[in-house]
Amino acid sequence: MKYLRLKKQADFQKLFQKGKRAFSPSLTVLYRPAEKMRMGISIGKKHGKSVKRNKIKRLIREAFRLTQEEMKGTYSIVIIPKIREEYSFYTFQKHLQCIIKKEKL
Repeated sequence: MKYLRLKKQADFQKLFQKGKRAFSPSLTVLYRPAEKMRMGISIGKKHGKSVKRNKIKRLIREAFRLTQEEMKGTYSIVIIPKIREEYSFYTFQKHLQCIIKKEKL
């Protein structure tokens, strides 16, 4: 299943205000039912310089792409990584799978 990217500030604000939150050791996920699957990533400058932030975004996008097949419905999702020393694809993927199972997405 292909997903669309959240790009508009208004879409992010709706999820921050009205979306449900799910937590894991390395991620916070905001979600809300929607007509189409859409995903956005919110990452602050505390994570490092732009090269590091872009690497984190790429890892999260790939982890989401592989785990979205497990979702039963369609949602608008914002993924927020927590500040860590090191980031890995496998931890993002594992924590996304845990959130999907726990929240029954």
